[in-house]
Amino acid sequence: MIDKDLELYYRNIRDMFGTDGWKQLMEDLKSNAMVINSVEAAKDNEDLYFRKGQLSIIANLLNLEAQIDLAEEQAMQEEEEVEEAA
Repeated sequence: MIDKDLELYYRNIRDMFGTDGWKQLMEDLKSNAMVINSVEAAKDNEDLYFRKGQLSIIANLLNLEAQIDLAEEQAMQEEEEVEEAA
């Protein structure tokens, strides 16, 4: 069994992913990303880099569920390896 704090973390995150608010946020972020991703709308280089930063943060949030899935899977595999070695 993985660490209790880590297990609680994953459970809380999964609960959050299941909420209507999270689903609405993801839809809003997808829509915003389409608008922000317009190079033509960038006024100058500074604005372009700002938009790049915004898109990076949005991408991290949009991919958070997959990142958590992978992290949880890796933690469980590591735990299994430790139990097998014992």
